[in-house]
Amino acid sequence: MSSTLKDIANKTGVSVSTVSRVLHDNSKKYKISDETQERVKKAAKELGYRINTLARGLRLQKTYEIGLIVPDIANPFFSAMIKSLAGELRKGGYNFIVYDTDEDISIEKSAVKSLMEKRVDGMIIASVGQEFSHIQKLRDANVPIVMIDRCFDSLDIDSVSVDNVKGSLFAVNHLIKEGHTRIAFIQGLPGTYANETRLQGYKQALNDAGIGIDEHLIVGDDFRSLNGYLETKHLLKNPVPPTAIFTAGDLIALGALEACREHGIRIPSDLSLVTFDDPVFTSYLSPALTAIEQPIQKMTEMAVAMLYRRMRNPDDERRKILLEPKLNVRSSVTRLTTLTTITRITNQ
Repeated sequence: MSSTLKDIANKTGVSVSTVSRVLHDNSKKYKISDETQERVKKAAKELGYRINTLARGLRLQKTYEIGLIVPDIANPFFSAMIKSLAGELRKGGYNFIVYDTDEDISIEKSAVKSLMEKRVDGMIIASVGQEFSHIQKLRDANVPIVMIDRCFDSLDIDSVSVDNVKGSLFAVNHLIKEGHTRIAFIQGLPGTYANETRLQGYKQALNDAGIGIDEHLIVGDDFRSLNGYLETKHLLKNPVPPTAIFTAGDLIALGALEACREHGIRIPSDLSLVTFDDPVFTSYLSPALTAIEQPIQKMTEMAVAMLYRRMRNPDDERRKILLEPKLNVRSSVTRLTTLTTITRITNQ
């Protein structure tokens, strides 16, 4: 038979209420000494006591579960995000349920419905990003929710994301500084917040430098590696191919690298490459990829803190936070001179 609070109280010589306060993390509130906390926790462990989270949840009208929704858990960026979110939620004593929507808005809607039925205490959502009517319904129902990475400017909801426009400006300006003017952009899923803001930054950098925008150099339709692979092959067939490619995501960049390998295109001597996201593997590739880093740890810490705040104070003003991106310069970009440009075009 499982032990009870009274068993722990008898073993430690303190009251049942003191045992309950220690085991439910209220020691600081009730000024319980460190020595008493240690004694109670030790006794609870020795007696094999386990908190009845179901009963606790029913009493407090909480499930102690948070729903996490991401568009593609196979994407290293989102898998790192989930890992970081999980760590932050565990610190607060919360369990979590993860849904992978496979970049499909219908699956995302089903995930939201399922989480509502499970009565989770809140949700953190990296949306597919094509529409938000289902998220607006959560907002109208006062469900605690925070959008992360893929957000909506027109939706009045707590959100945290990186400044995608600025990140693209950093990437394209770096290529321009190295002499590149024929820069392709392999985009992700059109119409989504992350893609459109990164595309905006790409175009702005070219315009600011007085470089005409060639729509034939803007290609792609999702954030996966096959997109990068196919579109790079397409770009390499251009009569005047780009001297540099900027990809909207890390998986796109991997596909681009594979296409270049098959065509005997060397990075960076034949083609320069810059990507967004900067997962851990980019620095281990050969060559190491120049990339725009998103501060995942800071992003997730803020998302969880914002969710807890919304859960405590449902009527507080909603906040939209943009974090600063960082350009990590590595080995995948070469300086382009007039001579190498002429040689490259002649050899194609």
